[in-house]
Amino acid sequence: MKFFCDCTTNPDLARRRWLKSTATLGAGFMILPRSLVFGSGANDAIHVACVGVANIGAVNRLWLRDGQPPPKDQRLRLPDRKPGTRIVALCDVDSRYLAEAAKDHPDARTWTDFRKMLDQQKDIDAVMVSTPDHTHAVVSLTAMRLGKHVCTEKPLAHSVHEARVLAEAARTTKVATQLDNEGHSAETMRQLVETIRHGAIGEVREVHVWAHVTYHRGRRPLPEPCPAHLDWDLWLGPAPARDYHGGLHPMGWRGWWDFGTSVLGDFGCHYFDAAFWALELGQPTSVEAESEGNSRDGCPRWTRVRYQFPARGNRWPPVTVNWFDGGKFPPRPEELPRDFQWPSGGSIFIGSKGKVFVEGTSNFKLLPSGSAKGLTPPPRSLPRAPLNDHKLDWLRACRGGPPAGSNFAEYGGPLAEVVLLGNVAVRTGRRIEWDATNLRARNTPEADRYVRREYRQGWNL
Repeated sequence: MKFFCDCTTNPDLARRRWLKSTATLGAGFMILPRSLVFGSGANDAIHVACVGVANIGAVNRLWLRDGQPPPKDQRLRLPDRKPGTRIVALCDVDSRYLAEAAKDHPDARTWTDFRKMLDQQKDIDAVMVSTPDHTHAVVSLTAMRLGKHVCTEKPLAHSVHEARVLAEAARTTKVATQLDNEGHSAETMRQLVETIRHGAIGEVREVHVWAHVTYHRGRRPLPEPCPAHLDWDLWLGPAPARDYHGGLHPMGWRGWWDFGTSVLGDFGCHYFDAAFWALELGQPTSVEAESEGNSRDGCPRWTRVRYQFPARGNRWPPVTVNWFDGGKFPPRPEELPRDFQWPSGGSIFIGSKGKVFVEGTSNFKLLPSGSAKGLTPPPRSLPRAPLNDHKLDWLRACRGGPPAGSNFAEYGGPLAEVVLLGNVAVRTGRRIEWDATNLRARNTPEADRYVRREYRQGWNL
């Protein structure tokens, strides 16, 4: 399928377009000194601590060192992207991962406990948080309260309440923050949002979003001896105490409710992003869900979640957003062939004049096929991230530039709240009539324990 906009698959083209856009001033744009984006020398380097250094943590720390993705992904490599950072601290509860990471950053101090690191190491300017979901909030909030800039992996937090606390802390501390949903900074994301807001498909009253993944977990495995290289108590953090067992560290935790946020938490901040931004969704009035295989302990085989959003002023009518995962998909648009193969994730906007089909986060195509012919591209109304890069956007904010596009206070926090609210509906099995101001379900008191979790003794926000 050829998509109407494919800058994400042609990074050199995206870079050229960005450079052209910054050559002159335009609506919504700001020309910034190169040093504000990249730093001008060793003395301007942002000192970064990485909490969680393996898997996605390794991707993040290597980017922050080199300004490039790992060598295996050569198609994304761009010249002249040194981010002007210095990795000064590495923190992980797994000593094996910490030792491997230290080889890449020999000058960085190593730590097991992020609390001791932030308390004792005084040369840290910013923190990259790449831990499991259940510790995102405690690490991020500790850093923010100490005046450190923070970039945190999606879904930002483990609960709706945590997402709200982080957003409020960002307003209070005024540090530079970024939810690490990288697609938000893509050129195609901007073009998609501008196309929908410009009225290319008319009024949008229905959106479908999906991720073809399952993290289903059944009965909890029997306890096992904890490996010597893992600090199990620190890995648990604020989560309820339990004995170590297989299928948790390093990657299996996503399917267990005490630690992960299921498929919706993992992919929602990516695939939900376009709808949340383009339609200025805000908070829903109600959420309901159906699922199969859900338990108190483990995540379901599949879920379908329906969000109802009210009208937003006179510009946007009420809209329904439907989420699908675990092999469930939206109805196939009639404009697509019968043998059409669903991509692993994406979204469909259904408007009064047409539809937009989105593969991944923002690579989009207008339906019916050919409807883009003769279409005047919408005017650029949204600011662009430096080189369309999410972490450069954050680092620019760390240096005093404009707030990052997915900052906790204005965007990342509210997006995470909406995504995680879907899990409240899944876990209660009830329709949630949502009071966003007070973070409570009006009709479902039992939802409170999923909106705001209890922390293990010795941990708090």
